[in-house]
Amino acid sequence: MAGTGHIILLGAPGVGKGTQAKVIAAELGLPHVSTGDMLRASVAAGTELGKRAKAVMESGALVNDELVLGVVAERLRAEDAARGVVFDGFPRTVVQAEGLKALLEASGGLGIAHVIHIILDSEEIVERLSGRRVCRDCGAIYHVRFQPPKHEGRCDRCGGELFQRDDDRPEVIRYRLAVYEKETAPLVAFYRQQPGYAEVDGNGSTAAVTDRIRCFLE
Repeated sequence: MAGTGHIILLGAPGVGKGTQAKVIAAELGLPHVSTGDMLRASVAAGTELGKRAKAVMESGALVNDELVLGVVAERLRAEDAARGVVFDGFPRTVVQAEGLKALLEASGGLGIAHVIHIILDSEEIVERLSGRRVCRDCGAIYHVRFQPPKHEGRCDRCGGELFQRDDDRPEVIRYRLAVYEKETAPLVAFYRQQPGYAEVDGNGSTAAVTDRIRCFLE
C-alpha cells in the first residue's frame, strides 16, 4: 500500500474498524488517530482547546463538534501527520465531516484519500459483541466463539470468574446499533458521493478484511 492523504474508517460498533485502523496505519507508517486519542493528547498538552475539552468531559457532557474539530486541527498540525493519518471514529456526524473538509481545503495540504466503510450484518455484530466475556479479577477478555477459555466460565490466567458486561447483552447491542444507523446514515450518504469511498465486507478473519481494504488502498 502506498500514497499520501488521510484515510477514514467508518463502521458500526463491533465491525472491527479499530483493529483495522491500527493494522492499516502500521503498514502505511501513518498515525492511527481516534477521537479519544486526540482529546487526551490535547488535554495532556494543556492547550487552550485541551483545557476546554477537559472541562466538558469532566462535567459528563459530550464534547461538541466545534471543540472536536478544533482538536482535529491541532492534531493535523503535528509533524507525524505530514503524510496523512488514519481516522478511527471520526468524523461521527455530517457537521464534523463538512468541518473536516473545510479545514483541509483551507490548509491547502492533504485531502481525504480514502473512506473505507466496513459493512457487517447486524446479527453478526450482535454475536461478536455478545460473546465477549471478561474476568472479574484480572480483566482478561475472552470470546465464547473466537477465543474461548480452556475451562468454561473461568479465566485461563488467574482462574477468576468470567462475566458478560451489561453493554454486551444482545438487547443493549441492538439498541446501540439502531442509534448508530439513525445517526450515521446521513454521514455515509455524504461520503458515498465523494471520491475514494469504498464499502468493504467485514466478514471473516482480521487478515481477510485487511486484504480487502488493501485492494482499495492500492
